[in-house]
Amino acid sequence: MGQKLIVGISDWKVGRGDDVLVTYALGSCIGTCIYDRTTGISGLSHIMLPDSTAIIDGHSTRMKFADTAIPDMIDKMKMMGASPSTMRAKIAGGAVMFQTSNSRFNIGERNIEAVKAVLSRLRIPILAEDVGLNYGRTMTFWAENGAVEISSTIMGKKMI
Repeated sequence: MGQKLIVGISDWKVGRGDDVLVTYALGSCIGTCIYDRTTGISGLSHIMLPDSTAIIDGHSTRMKFADTAIPDMIDKMKMMGASPSTMRAKIAGGAVMFQTSNSRFNIGERNIEAVKAVLSRLRIPILAEDVGLNYGRTMTFWAENGAVEISSTIMGKKMI
């Protein structure tokens, strides 16, 4: 039996076989599942922010940002034998958790755009998504087949 790998906020993990990867509390954050359909090597990241270049504190983890976490996770997957040409993605999150008239503060939308841009640049197609709106989500990802379940208290459960 595989492991249950819990992916925290500003974190990512890589699994394979019958591992199950789970991340909780996706509000404005984005969960990105990447699955290599030939090897079964899979990764799940939970990013908080779109872009690492605006950071001035120098102490933030690369796992926090779309532009660094996703490429780093893919590099780990490649070290384990995955091939970018057979990778596919599913994403969830990016909710608007607080209403504001200033779109600059709509971090959920900015996260969605950043994750999609990174995946496009890396030529990894997005097969399914459950993004936006105004509620949090939990994402459960089965490494053996790429199945993803999204659950929320408001919307229940669904497979993407």
